[in-house]
Amino acid sequence: MEAAAQHAITEALGEVRDGVPGAMDRLVPLVYADLSRIAHRQLGLEAPGHTLSTTALVHEAYLRLVDQTRARWEDRVQFFAVAAHVMRRVLIDHARRYQAARRGGARPRPVSLDAIDSADVASLAAGERAEVLLALDDALERLAVLDGRQARVVECRFFGGLTTEETAQALGVTTRTVERDWVKARGWLYQELRNDAG
Repeated sequence: MEAAAQHAITEALGEVRDGVPGAMDRLVPLVYADLSRIAHRQLGLEAPGHTLSTTALVHEAYLRLVDQTRARWEDRVQFFAVAAHVMRRVLIDHARRYQAARRGGARPRPVSLDAIDSADVASLAAGERAEVLLALDDALERLAVLDGRQARVVECRFFGGLTTEETAQALGVTTRTVERDWVKARGWLYQELRNDAG
């Protein structure tokens, strides 16, 4: 993204933070392509024909972002990290509704991290995809209790598709810290999901 566009987004985020009327409406066209990229990345975990389209996911996330009136947006990277979190929540809510309708609200069966390779997830049946997403979300919530930063790194990298550098900027840490947290978090999640599956 060129510097002028980054500056325009940061300026619009400042207006949103300061409560300038109509600021969020001015922000959306500036960030829509990036929000669509994040949504496309997250929906890449789903098979074709998912009931949420990229556009629907972006719009649902937008509605939730608008509701975050107390958010203190500092810059575009922080905004996109929050947007990735919001989109993750939309997909988790969708998966929970699917599971509740499918099984009368029964808890999903454990899955292994091997199924969470994005290339493999799209080939799973709809119910299995929902179980994978819910299992990963549950494990990520447990990781957040132990190490919140590692959980945020996974969210930014895996769900948001942010680069190591963007993740470091969003979290206010070094790229080396992000790389270290990414390796540790993936190892922890692998073990946790393997234990759940066992």
